[in-house]
Amino acid sequence: MAESAEASELHWFDPPVRALIPINGFHLPKRLARTVRQKPYEVRLNTDFDNVMRGCAAPSRDRETTWINTKILRLYNALHWRGHAHSVEMWENGMLIGGLYGVSLGGAFFGESMFSRRADASKIALVYLVALLRYCGFTLLDTQFQTPHLAQFGTHETTRANYHHLLKEALKKPAHLRKPPDWDHLAGGLLHPVTHIS
Repeated sequence: MAESAEASELHWFDPPVRALIPINGFHLPKRLARTVRQKPYEVRLNTDFDNVMRGCAAPSRDRETTWINTKILRLYNALHWRGHAHSVEMWENGMLIGGLYGVSLGGAFFGESMFSRRADASKIALVYLVALLRYCGFTLLDTQFQTPHLAQFGTHETTRANYHHLLKEALKKPAHLRKPPDWDHLAGGLLHPVTHIS
């Protein structure tokens, strides 16, 4: 992680408290569930990774500055071409309008950042990511820090020691992120068995 887009140094963070999104037990707000069922956007996996990162790096109403600098862009693109970094993308009329990216190792996925240019685009990307992680056998979704935005999905915090234990177990899993045969079927499997919250 960089201090800012202009920073030349990168830092490794291992905070005393870590935030995790439960892959099983993911909380899907009712309003968002209705939106997902309407299929407002096209979902894609790994078709425009670089521009997803650039979308996450761009200033927005909720984020005036970014920690994604040119060195991070270069390194994560290299990870992407090696099959370790992935993007879940939202498209509308041939335009990239939102998404998220992160890194996968074993059965662990490390969510890095997300962005939206249309209503709920990043939230819908997160719903599809969780469904995809379940489908592919992942056991850990690390979101680093808790935020009010992520709390609505059941994100919880855990200690560094417990996180290291969960990570060690997840790294043993032979999981691989791959495109599902049917995105709609994948989302349908998530919409019904999960706990809904108002």
